[in-house]
Amino acid sequence: MLRNEFSERLKQAQFAKDEPTVGTLRLIIAAMKDRDIAARSKGNWDGIKDDEILAMMASMIKQRQESIKMYELGKRQDLADREATEIRIIEGFMPKQLTEDEVKKVIDGLLKDMGAAGLKDMGRVMAEMKTKYAGQLDFSKASGWVKEKLTG
Repeated sequence: MLRNEFSERLKQAQFAKDEPTVGTLRLIIAAMKDRDIAARSKGNWDGIKDDEILAMMASMIKQRQESIKMYELGKRQDLADREATEIRIIEGFMPKQLTEDEVKKVIDGLLKDMGAAGLKDMGRVMAEMKTKYAGQLDFSKASGWVKEKLTG
């Protein structure tokens, strides 16, 4: 479970005095706790599941990538480097990312297995992808490919 891994790695990083890792892990844990609290209002007292944690971390990576672009435009390479370091640390907890070809094969397989024939099935297909492949692919790109397949 990712929660235990975060706690263990935080202890190791604190012991090693690895400040970038300590800071990044604290950000991840804080974001996870915020989502746990939000989930309680929906009756989920156990906290968010690993697939939701992976999705949260994927969005954290995207936020940092956008920040890097802005920092580079503002000639703040020091801040861009810090964001890049945080990305590397977060990616260390993510599963292996699927290549574009692998994602397209997954889509083809799911469409066939689920008998998806039109755009009305897109939500069902995307929900299944998010369940099976959380944190392994960029869902915004994948949704475009699913839509393309279902309309083409």
